Amino acid sequence: MRGRWRTRATAAAAAVALALMSAVAAPTATAAPSGWLHTSGASILADDGTPFVVKGASWFGLETSNCAPHGLWTIALDAGMAQIASFGFNTLRVPFSNECLAASSTSSIDANANPALVGKTPLQVLDAVVASARTHGLKVILDRHRPDSGAQSELWYTDRFSEQRWIDDWRMLATRYRDDPTVIGVDLHNEPHGPACWGCGDATRDWRAAATRAGNAVLAVNPRLLIIVEGVERQPDGSSTWWGGGLAGAASAPVQLNVPGRLVYSPHDYPASVYAQSWFGAADYPANLPAVWERNWGYLQTRGIAPVLLGEFGTKLETASDRQWLATLVSYLSQKRMGFIYWSFNPNSGDTGGLVADDWRTPQSAKLAALAPLLGAAGPAASPSPTATPKPTTTPKPTTTPKPTVTPKPTTSPTPKPTASPTATPKPTTSPSATPTPTTPPSPSTTGVRAQWMLQSAWGAGYVAELSVTADRAVRGWTVSWASPGATGIVNAWGMDCRLAAGVITCTGAGWAGPLAAGQAVRVGVQVDAPSAPSAPVLRVTAS
Repeated sequence: MRGRWRTRATAAAAAVALALMSAVAAPTATAAPSGWLHTSGASILADDGTPFVVKGASWFGLETSNCAPHGLWTIALDAGMAQIASFGFNTLRVPFSNECLAASSTSSIDANANPALVGKTPLQVLDAVVASARTHGLKVILDRHRPDSGAQSELWYTDRFSEQRWIDDWRMLATRYRDDPTVIGVDLHNEPHGPACWGCGDATRDWRAAATRAGNAVLAVNPRLLIIVEGVERQPDGSSTWWGGGLAGAASAPVQLNVPGRLVYSPHDYPASVYAQSWFGAADYPANLPAVWERNWGYLQTRGIAPVLLGEFGTKLETASDRQWLATLVSYLSQKRMGFIYWSFNPNSGDTGGLVADDWRTPQSAKLAALAPLLGAAGPAASPSPTATPKPTTTPKPTTTPKPTVTPKPTTSPTPKPTASPTATPKPTTSPSATPTPTTPPSPSTTGVRAQWMLQSAWGAGYVAELSVTADRAVRGWTVSWASPGATGIVNAWGMDCRLAAGVITCTGAGWAGPLAAGQAVRVGVQVDAPSAPSAPVLRVTAS
């Protein structure tokens, strides 16, 4: 689950992007086939045997407290889907949480932009996502990103969500989409890390064994699905890599499913801006990267053991190191003819930003230019015409994205990225906080406006907080401020404009959350760069 400042491409950069897209041959079978897929050796194949290279993007939000894809407070679901397809992607990865699957309602969907989604449950919204993807020629991979909507879990189960619940929900989804080949695969659990092991034999920690159990349960319902298995953080030899990124153990202890031709391995990989892994400081960087990837997961494809789908990778593309990393990775994926899923479409991924700008419409041309050798000839479509500014009743927080060991990412993905790593999702050494809980009681209504401050997630380099603001009388505007010692910057804000000065954050309602009618309540938020989050800040509230 991470919104931020992004690279702005010039017209010249856009021209370079289009030139690259025209000059570089796309991998085999760009268009998504109409039927089911299967594997053979290191290839994913259509029913007729044609190779299919997954070219995906994640659109997160269904794993967050909103229980709906983010951005639907601004754009229509079909508009986002059309733009993803126009960029050259053929697959959509949809993160979700088990908590949202059981929820009765969503939040932050604008009724004007998405009238068909009004009153839908999260599961019905997921149906609409699948239907829209189908309409736009996209395949869908379902990604169990989190058990609950608060934070990424180390293991596939928690105290609240058992292994049985995890498997039962996968059976339910496999049944729900059993006759729809739009849904081609299931990403069983996002980024196992911490105590998760590969083939260690401890049933409470052995991710390989758990993935085998869940994969076989899904295949018993629909034997035509691809079973997508991520790696672990700590490899059998004791080395560490990204959360979900270690698959070295699969050489001697592979996942063995009851139905052949269904297994796809899926590591995650991120640049130095997400976490400073040791290989980023090597004297021969970035030439050393292919050997790192080959050792951790690429060998599975090279040796024809099974297909590898790079399930998350992304960057704001703001540093020379990140640009070197992405260029080297694009070359590696192209050479290997390896599938990939970019994190993320969302611009509010804290670690990586997105494929569109904060307006959810303007293409990030520099990123698309860098991805052009993988995406083929399709280029960015013209930005959709702006629609009237929506006025959701509540707005979401960013997610976080991926995670390594001592790693980054509050998945609030952008992993998230994720993130806020809504999850997705890179992550910090210290995992994000669990389900958000209010840390400040509502302020007294001395100005006609009351506010409550709630910590959503926190990690070693920042935090995400939301404000619930309620007007007791009609106001033209409002301002809330609080002390945040050690804060160094405002990363992103929604529903308000925020500034930092002398350790105090001051936020003023903006756009749809600015003027408030008597009795109206809005939920807004901010992401802050800081070594720690305040525990119970005193709020100063003013109104005009």
